[in-house]
Amino acid sequence: MTEIETFSAPRTATIRDAMATINASGMQMLLLVDAAGRFERTVTDGDLRRLLLAGSEMGDTLERLPALESVTAPEVVTRKAALALMDANEINHLPLIDDEGRVVRVLNRRDIGAPILLSTPHMGEAELQFVEEAFRTNWIAPLGPNVDAFEREIAALAGVKHAAAVSSGTAAIHLAVRMLGVKPGDKVFCSTLTFAASANPIVYEGGEPVFIDSEPDSWNMSPAALERAFDAAVAEGWLPKAVIVVNLYGQSADMDPLLAICNRHGVPVIEDAAESLGATYKGKESGSFGLMGVFSFNGNKIITTSGGGMLVSDDEELIKQARFLSTQARDPAPHYQHSQIGFNYRMSNILAGVGRGQLEVLGRRVEARRAVYEAYREGLAGIPGLEFQPEPEWSWSNRWLSALTVDPEVAGVTASEVIQRLADEMIECRPVWKPMHLQPVFSHCRHFAHGNEPVSDRIFERGLCMPSGSNMRQDEIDRIIDAMRKALNAR
Repeated sequence: MTEIETFSAPRTATIRDAMATINASGMQMLLLVDAAGRFERTVTDGDLRRLLLAGSEMGDTLERLPALESVTAPEVVTRKAALALMDANEINHLPLIDDEGRVVRVLNRRDIGAPILLSTPHMGEAELQFVEEAFRTNWIAPLGPNVDAFEREIAALAGVKHAAAVSSGTAAIHLAVRMLGVKPGDKVFCSTLTFAASANPIVYEGGEPVFIDSEPDSWNMSPAALERAFDAAVAEGWLPKAVIVVNLYGQSADMDPLLAICNRHGVPVIEDAAESLGATYKGKESGSFGLMGVFSFNGNKIITTSGGGMLVSDDEELIKQARFLSTQARDPAPHYQHSQIGFNYRMSNILAGVGRGQLEVLGRRVEARRAVYEAYREGLAGIPGLEFQPEPEWSWSNRWLSALTVDPEVAGVTASEVIQRLADEMIECRPVWKPMHLQPVFSHCRHFAHGNEPVSDRIFERGLCMPSGSNMRQDEIDRIIDAMRKALNAR
């Protein structure tokens, strides 16, 4: 007897038998079928009680049950569509019907599962202790022992001497740009394959971004494209005020050749390590290579303070200046005096407490995300047209997001179609960052490619990011892999 048959009944069944079937199945209903096994309707204990109230006896058959058009779905249905049907009709069970009208499966609401999101916060136990201490001692303002300690702990982790905790990674980049003296009309080189927060602070100061393409080995800034940009600048008689190098999706850029080019021209580097806390380049911590480095603790990052960032540097004076500017640039006077424009950019003591607790488990979070990536590598191995973001031998990525490309000519499906198919299964995937030189707001800005064609354009056209949370369960990872294989028509 199949599972479906254990809670199916013909109209010749008695009400007593129908009640026993419902009670034994745990489904809170049974499937009424005709003599050929084709589905007629669902029957609940409420339907049976109404028969009894209308005068039927327990030994009577189900013949008096009226015909009813129950809510059903085809044998192949997405989770999203099934949940929408259940919600619209306020039901918890959905029969799936084959081409012959037979029930092949009953989908339970709990079988659908919760949506799987791209990267959710993963809280531990220590965060609350630091936050409770802040409340107990009334250190609620954007100052306090948690802020001081968090700065020291991040600096120690990154292998730098000093750090300033601020309200976001964007704020940290803005402070760095400001302190390097970017003025209206100045140019700043910036990775093109990144989030807009890497480039926007240049414009805050009136500067003009010049975007540098990616190289295929890491998806990060191309030394060849950077060299081309400097050659053009020198030929035209100018130099950028800074170079913002972004570490994409948790992986460091190839810093040695990039730094060599910048040092040759005497141009400082801001290392945007917003996504790469805990990653290394040739064994050295990400974020420690430029004149200044930037980390982000946004809600979806590998560790979070809900919202926050950190500016790090070996230059103590720069960090002192960052703290000054981030607290409204208030002069050291007994009254409120300001000699320059500042910002409200400091991190609160409460959020720093969250960050301290998160930092204690950073190693485990990196380990978990790398395990998610390896599970994808294994579970999707051998699918034609699928390539993961490379990890060069000099890189150890924190795998903040597991990113890959889909070649539509080989896979027979585009990255956008894969993203939509997984969305239909309530799994959140996202496109890779749209390159800055393709953004309407930056359409007037120059761009230097890695070769004859921009590498970043191709990555954007074919790329997607998989759910990568360090708190995902194995059954969720398996569900993603299964949905991904189906989306790619791989079995």
